[in-house]
Amino acid sequence: MTVRSDVRSQSGAVRGSAELDPAWFSVEAKGALIHQVVTAQLAAARSGTHNTRTRAEVAGGGAKPYRQKGTGRARQGSLRAPHYKGGGIALGPKPRSYRQHTPKKMVRQALCGALSDRAASGRVALVDAWSFEAPSTKQAQAALEALGVTGRAMVVLSRQDEKAYKSFRNIPWVDVVLTGELAAYDVLCADWLVFTRETLPGDSTWTEVPAEEPALAAAPAAPTAKAQVVAEAGEGTRAGESGEAGETADAEAGEAADAEAGEADDAEAGEADDAEAGDAGTGDGDGEVREEA
Repeated sequence: MTVRSDVRSQSGAVRGSAELDPAWFSVEAKGALIHQVVTAQLAAARSGTHNTRTRAEVAGGGAKPYRQKGTGRARQGSLRAPHYKGGGIALGPKPRSYRQHTPKKMVRQALCGALSDRAASGRVALVDAWSFEAPSTKQAQAALEALGVTGRAMVVLSRQDEKAYKSFRNIPWVDVVLTGELAAYDVLCADWLVFTRETLPGDSTWTEVPAEEPALAAAPAAPTAKAQVVAEAGEGTRAGESGEAGETADAEAGEAADAEAGEADDAEAGEADDAEAGDAGTGDGDGEVREEA
């Protein structure tokens, strides 16, 4: 079973995806094996510096408390015996090492089982890289919120991520672990695991999201034959309309000129008739006077 997980940036933007290595993240989790390895890890973490004093190490008790015989009591040799107040401790703990020998294959198998359990529940977050300009706990908390990490988290870093280490180490619910310090117990104590490309164990397949290219301005489409015909018809129509308008204007101007010429001719003809009539009237009058005379 292959497990895939999104690869995000520090701000939470998706940068791609990764197919987790099945040898590390698709292993059956065996409870008995994990219990044995975790017990050994916790035992190795014990300092073993506890110490108690025996009857030979406590102060006092050099003389017998009372004589050997004649008192009716049990014989005693020292007041610093374990059954006396202030006496030594019998079979008490002494400094020692609690380390257990665990085969490396068992340790790795338990670690793979714990990682597989977190990966199966979708609790593995992948970051392409940490980009802290300076150590900042506030930015570290904002980055975890952007990644959707809640609860107790374990951030796995490399030795080169010094700024990230200083940013995450002050968060009380975050455990910062270096790559070589991964252990099954630490994985089981964390609700979320946060890896980078460098710290992710195994050979995982990474898929980058293609960068978005800027949209180019759309080139004007070539006019189709029908559009050209319509355009030419429109131009012809506009030309015809302009020609008709010119002809109409010329016709109107011609009619106006003819009308003015006609009125002028009529006026001249009328004046000529009136003058002739006047001359005729004058001649008739003179003749009548001459006759009467």
